[in-house]
Amino acid sequence: MKLNTIRPAKGSRPSAKRVGRGIGSGLGKTCGRGHKGQRARAGGYHKVGFEGGQMPLQRRVPKFGFTSLNAKEWAELRLDKLANIDAEVIDLAVLKRTGSIPAVAKRVKIIASGALTRSVTIRGIAVTKGARAAIEAAGGSVEMIEATQANDNTKQ
Repeated sequence: MKLNTIRPAKGSRPSAKRVGRGIGSGLGKTCGRGHKGQRARAGGYHKVGFEGGQMPLQRRVPKFGFTSLNAKEWAELRLDKLANIDAEVIDLAVLKRTGSIPAVAKRVKIIASGALTRSVTIRGIAVTKGARAAIEAAGGSVEMIEATQANDNTKQ
């Protein structure tokens, strides 16, 4: 084999359009550009995404990356994470101090995932039915504070 004999496989490369080579080629005279207009001229075409003055798609569609200010208001905490917290009474402030929930979280809900081995008192935190049963089975208790007090605590 010699370098000057290497050719692509038959039919793998279509032949190039030969425009402006006479009427018999089918692409003579206007060379497939039609008659007049912006696209028929040399160098005359608009930028990518231009839609003739209509609001272009990339400006009509909402952008990604928006984060709602309320997105992190609720935090979820698994039951087995309570075992790592060294406090008998667990409330919102204790969870934030230990880094178990984000600092911006205003409310927390404990879900029944994993097992709790020691007794703890949960104060002012929402719990699921399964989590409440598991906490009480371990010898702990769940105390809910009044709604008006809860609102006062979040404003502080």
